[in-house]
Amino acid sequence: MEQGTKTAIVTGGARGIGQAISRLLALSQYRVAIADLQEEEAQRLARELPGEHLGLRTDVTSFASVHSMVQRVLQEWGTIDLLVNCAGWTRIAPFQETDDAYWRRVIEINYLGVLNTTKAVLGPMMEQKGGCIINITSDAARVGSPGEAVYAGAKAAVVAFSKSLAREVVSHNIRVNCVSPGLIETPLVEELRENEKGKRLVEKMIKRIPMKRPGTPEEVALTVLFLASSAASYITGQVISVNGGMHMVD
Repeated sequence: MEQGTKTAIVTGGARGIGQAISRLLALSQYRVAIADLQEEEAQRLARELPGEHLGLRTDVTSFASVHSMVQRVLQEWGTIDLLVNCAGWTRIAPFQETDDAYWRRVIEINYLGVLNTTKAVLGPMMEQKGGCIINITSDAARVGSPGEAVYAGAKAAVVAFSKSLAREVVSHNIRVNCVSPGLIETPLVEELRENEKGKRLVEKMIKRIPMKRPGTPEEVALTVLFLASSAASYITGQVISVNGGMHMVD
């Protein structure tokens, strides 16, 4: 880790993968703004972590909410060095059993949320002539996933957006990359195991993983930390899978 303290925003940072990212960044000398719709959980985590951190209620589907959060971070700390877009949501169901309200919610959280937060931080990053944006996508975006067709589409949009943006902002010393988790032990996976059908689905997925286990949120967080570090200074516009070898794609 470079000397000095940097500032990071982690959306969806109070739970699951986002929480693991927030914790690891805090242990790596970052000041972390935990931007989450669950305000109490975000503030409790901010108090638990070593160092100076913020827990801020943020609705990523609202540009006004995101803009207000970013302005608060700038007011407190003056810079934004890292944005990690981790806020996400899905529900496992065949496409034919979903409706337009579900589609909109998935797209608004998983894709429009990334557009909102990215738009809000790009100006400050350009002014400071540097920054790093890491978008948490999904291997569903790369190879598809039954029961997650709309989610996979939204995450694929994030991948295409990230690659395009990386080309646009590289001259401003801003890097943009994606981390693409496979099956990770999260609250969603635990919910799936609560019924027999979901339990069989998880077991079937594990059998397809060469490492024969789900990943952990901490393993995703370590990949984020690498991409945010100087060790990745020549990496932009890339998608790195964290999936135990389940999907091996070019």
